[in-house]
Amino acid sequence: MGAFRPGRARSLVLAMLSLILVCTVYFYWTPTTASSTVSLVPNTAFEVPLTERQKDFWKVLRPIFERHNPNCPSPDKLGDVDAQHFDPTNELPRPDLTSLSEEDERKMEEAHASFIQDIKNSGKELKPIHTPGKRGLVSTAGATYLPVFVSSLRMLRRAGSTLPVELYMKDASEHEKRVCNEVLPKLDARCLVLADVVGKNIIEHYQLKIFAVLFSSFEEIVWMDADCFPLGKPEELLDSEPFKSNGLVTWPDFWASSASPLYYRISRQEAPSMAARQSSETGAFLVSKKTHLLPLLLAAYYNFYGPSHYFRLLTQGGPGEGDKETFIQAASALGAPFYTVSERVQAIGHATADGLSGSAMAQSDPREDYALTQQDKWRVKDQDVAQAPHIFWIHANYPKFNPGDRIFGMGWETTPTLKEDGSDGRAWTAPAETVGRFGYDVEKAYWEEIKWVSCNLETAFKTWENKVGLCERVEEYWGHVFAGPHDDDPKFTLDG
Repeated sequence: MGAFRPGRARSLVLAMLSLILVCTVYFYWTPTTASSTVSLVPNTAFEVPLTERQKDFWKVLRPIFERHNPNCPSPDKLGDVDAQHFDPTNELPRPDLTSLSEEDERKMEEAHASFIQDIKNSGKELKPIHTPGKRGLVSTAGATYLPVFVSSLRMLRRAGSTLPVELYMKDASEHEKRVCNEVLPKLDARCLVLADVVGKNIIEHYQLKIFAVLFSSFEEIVWMDADCFPLGKPEELLDSEPFKSNGLVTWPDFWASSASPLYYRISRQEAPSMAARQSSETGAFLVSKKTHLLPLLLAAYYNFYGPSHYFRLLTQGGPGEGDKETFIQAASALGAPFYTVSERVQAIGHATADGLSGSAMAQSDPREDYALTQQDKWRVKDQDVAQAPHIFWIHANYPKFNPGDRIFGMGWETTPTLKEDGSDGRAWTAPAETVGRFGYDVEKAYWEEIKWVSCNLETAFKTWENKVGLCERVEEYWGHVFAGPHDDDPKFTLDG
């Protein structure tokens, strides 16, 4: 072993200090340019591709579903629930029109409980797909819904939103090359095909929503139906209450809950009061996969066995039976937080001799609703306690505003584009107090986007291939209805 030499040690220390000094000077004195501020390797560069993550997730999740099959016949229908408007001031009996034998009820209860235990214990095997911290908007569309979605997407961008968008399609038959490869990327949206992950004919129309959410790359999600659009930036809702403290926010339907008492026994919950909250209308909702992955997995279980068992249990033949009740009920069954907007959904349309010819639903700003309910001000019980919140979402649900699908004329009983004398007219003029809460002429803006889609993409969509003169007809309608002022134009105010 050589002798220790103090001189050599000092030389090494001085050399190291000199190197550190040179690097420090270079780092601080090098001019900062646009290129030098960009990381050479993005933080997602080493991620497994999304499709691979989705397939790995599904390989684990599907067997869990199948292990916990309800293992009994579909519940018996003793009748269908009537459409009953929500009444928060009267405690009405819960409808009970669905039955199972005691043995089959026990089987469903055990399968439900064991599924929950399984997903809780799945650990790293059921690895989430999403990129931590990533947020975006998710939707589904195909066939006649695709032109409608593009108009809605343009309304999203018109509102100032910069959220990236993932559009899921059922299978390859709904994937349209030009739209997916040329049109949507210019609007920061991309197409994904669910059948590429789960296989063909595994999930159907009402089941697509939950699987699109689960398979999305986003951790915080704004869901938007193809025929729904916002009046403001949805990402601002993700930074605000009630989402920040709840992780799941939904909007109401017109109707009272019609979930069966049988469902609550199977899920081992106490049935809530019928006056507690409305049924759900899931044209839009907000959810965090960081906080609500387990409820989303349970909602997926309800949807996987929805047509055979759970859709009936959750709605009993009531209006809109399908996936819409699965999100809140799954969260409730797991004791997860959620916020249901209390302000009533408002039907909007135009007045006729028979009343209101409705063609859309208007949902309120959850931030304003939350501010009121935190003060124990519930307009759903007494409208006089406070001014109504502004409208945030329009769900143009019936009919779809698709120029290639009978939106003009007498094709639908609501005839949204016709006045009573048969001439072209506005669809949304009533109730005046609700339309006034838009803050600006939303219908005119919507038709500007429909016109752009019709005239710039007239040959782009498969379902428009044999349509003639769509752009011309939309421009004609625009000229009659929006080109100039009319005495019956609605009035808008930001204070409305």
